[in-house]
Amino acid sequence: MTIKHLLTGKLGFGTAPLGNMFRNIPEAEALATVDAAWESGIRYFDTAPFYGAGLAELRLGAALKQRRRDEYVLSTKVGRLILDELEDPAARELGEKGGLFEFGRKNKIVDDYSADATLRSIEDSLKRLDTDHLDIVWVHDIAQDFHGDNWLAQFEIARTGAFRVLTRLREEGVIKAWGVGVNKVEPLELTLDLAEAQPDAFLLAGRYTLLDHERALQRLMPAAAAQNVDIVVGGPYSSGILAGGAHFEYQKASPEIIAKVERIKAIAARHGVSVKAAALQFSLANPAVAAVIPGASRPERLAEDQQALHAVIPAAFWQDMRAEQLVSPFAPLPTGTN
Repeated sequence: MTIKHLLTGKLGFGTAPLGNMFRNIPEAEALATVDAAWESGIRYFDTAPFYGAGLAELRLGAALKQRRRDEYVLSTKVGRLILDELEDPAARELGEKGGLFEFGRKNKIVDDYSADATLRSIEDSLKRLDTDHLDIVWVHDIAQDFHGDNWLAQFEIARTGAFRVLTRLREEGVIKAWGVGVNKVEPLELTLDLAEAQPDAFLLAGRYTLLDHERALQRLMPAAAAQNVDIVVGGPYSSGILAGGAHFEYQKASPEIIAKVERIKAIAARHGVSVKAAALQFSLANPAVAAVIPGASRPERLAEDQQALHAVIPAAFWQDMRAEQLVSPFAPLPTGTN
């Protein structure tokens, strides 16, 4: 099981910001950002109903409508239904991610990983995206950060519901691949241990970055590689803190994280290295990783991502990062100095 044959490059585009994450993004700016991604050569786009209660899917669909469907790869997610009923976005119970899309649409969001909800979610996403098929479908956020102590119960619903439905849809050729998309390592490790589930890939956000990769290195990355399950790294800039932003883990960064980033910046400055380039290339250096999908809400960010992907980073930079214990001694490095 793999998705590498579906992808034409290592860099994709994550559309969470298009759901008005953190700020109210003008429609024209959102559409221009997708156009900029296309013009930069990106052909893999990832979205989800959760992003702004369908807003990101609507915007992505509108922006891609003029493109030939066979020229790009599209993934979205299941596990949440978007209802016609309205609610206050700022008052949603989102576990550790409270207020994440308070500027998104007001449609009510309901968690549901059952078989029937999975089929309904896909149908709804196809309408919002204005397309006739999806390439990859991720089971979204069956993890501790959103469900707390109830996450294993939600995982079990997904195992007997969404997992089986997506496996059948893949076998029927309705979708090309499926997997689990989360911000935590444990659900992915659990999925790999299931004899019945055969995912093609995982979307892991924020857990294989310069700032946080130790846990994933211990078991997930080698186990996924051994089972030929690809990893797509979401959030390689750790919610923006590694790209000049103020957020880490979707919240304002703590003083400890800010101090760590300042240490990385100091080493980068000594070697004339872009922190964005280091972050992007670090995530891609692990052989289990098939692609990275940073998010963006401004058109100019896409050119920066391409430059970061191809920037030359001297081996001495990584040596200093290791010497100051800012990267694991076991992490593969872009220069081959691991």
